[in-house]
Amino acid sequence: MSIQAEKLKLIEWLVNLKDKTTIERLKWLKEDTASAADWWDEISEAERQSIERGLKDSKEGKVIPHQEVRKKYEKWL
Repeated sequence: MSIQAEKLKLIEWLVNLKDKTTIERLKWLKEDTASAADWWDEISEAERQSIERGLKDSKEGKVIPHQEVRKKYEKWL
């Protein structure tokens, strides 16, 4: 189903909604989402570079399997 069809279904549901609590929750969600800052803009340049390096390594297959890491550090877990 397309995003437009999903939106229309939600609009139809909302128009027929009678539960005031749900409406209040939806209003809160809308306001909270609109005022939320993008976390990417909130982190430092060094953190962004570190994330970009990690994503690049992952794409290039430069990863260590989870089980291998757990085995190496299991004494601290």
